[in-house]
Amino acid sequence: MSTKCEMKLCVSLDLPSAKENLALVQQIKDFDVWLKVGLRSFIRDGKNFLKDLKAINPNFKIFLDLKVHDIPNTMADAIEEIAKFGLIDMCNVHASAGQTAMKNVMDRIKDIPNRPLVIAVTALTSFDNEEFKIVYNEDIKTKATKMALDTFNANIDGVVCSAYESFDIKKNTSKEFITLCPGIRPFGEDVGDQKRVADIAFAKENLVDFIVVGRPIYKAEDPKEVVKKILENI
Repeated sequence: MSTKCEMKLCVSLDLPSAKENLALVQQIKDFDVWLKVGLRSFIRDGKNFLKDLKAINPNFKIFLDLKVHDIPNTMADAIEEIAKFGLIDMCNVHASAGQTAMKNVMDRIKDIPNRPLVIAVTALTSFDNEEFKIVYNEDIKTKATKMALDTFNANIDGVVCSAYESFDIKKNTSKEFITLCPGIRPFGEDVGDQKRVADIAFAKENLVDFIVVGRPIYKAEDPKEVVKKILENI
């Protein structure tokens, strides 16, 4: 499976209802973008919501962002079920579960036709360095790179990280190893609850494969125009 691609835009569907999310997707249905379905949306709207997204444009790629983190067998069970949906192009686990758990996941799904890409969360972009050290006893950059190496050695396809870690992670793993980066404020918008944010130019410099953008798109007066502008800049 080829994992390398030009930098792609992944639009977060974080609105309060399926109706609002679907209305947003209708506005951007003609663009070559990925759609991120998070924990809130999936718990509320379920598998049918994924089908509704594909019905708007079958070419949409869907990233199911559930950050699966449990004992190894339970993680493998969960990702296997996601892979069997036949609707998901990428999903994620948490690197904190450890290398054994991540290897179990990839061993379980390796023979599933057209399996989704699997990436692992390193350090959430809501962390600043001080808060991160309280939990992990190391600086973000050091620990995120270690987590990425564990992920790489477990045959996972890539990681979720901030744009600030992307370059070092690729340097220590492979240029083909995917980095997907939330906390992107394309043109310097308000950071909200994110701590380690970056703009498009910084993401490009740091070899980011996927930028995740939510509020700057769905809170805009004209989401379609914002998406168009982002794609022109990447």
